[in-house]
Amino acid sequence: MSFDTRNGTRGARQPGRGRLERWGNQRMAERIRRRGARSGDKLVLITIGKKTGVERMTPVRWFPADGGTRFIVASANGAARNPSWYYNLAAHPDRVRIEYAGRRVEVTAEQLHGAERDAAWRRITAQASGFARYERLTDRQIPVIRLTPVAR
Repeated sequence: MSFDTRNGTRGARQPGRGRLERWGNQRMAERIRRRGARSGDKLVLITIGKKTGVERMTPVRWFPADGGTRFIVASANGAARNPSWYYNLAAHPDRVRIEYAGRRVEVTAEQLHGAERDAAWRRITAQASGFARYERLTDRQIPVIRLTPVAR
């Protein structure tokens, strides 16, 4: 399926724009890659930049899905725009990797649509009610992405 969620016209402030936030995200990503997250629900998403072709690291929260897959959410804290990593996934859905606690897993990314997206969204918001708040802040539909490990 396609990555086709348009940006909205209203929402919260786009996260990660400031130098301090980028520095904090970098430190968090390094810690998650080496030791994992204390809660075990975060991973580092490694994408290839849409414009630059350079590897990008982003710490994100994940949610369990069926068959060893995981869901991630392109919420951007309820901002009007999708996060940059969403566009990197759209450009290269087959060149994605996740890292956590010393593990590296090659995955493919697929955006969910329709009833499948709605069912996943209900599961996600049942576990993390803050994501429902993000959807109220913006007028875009927040994308849900399934990460499926690549069979080797």
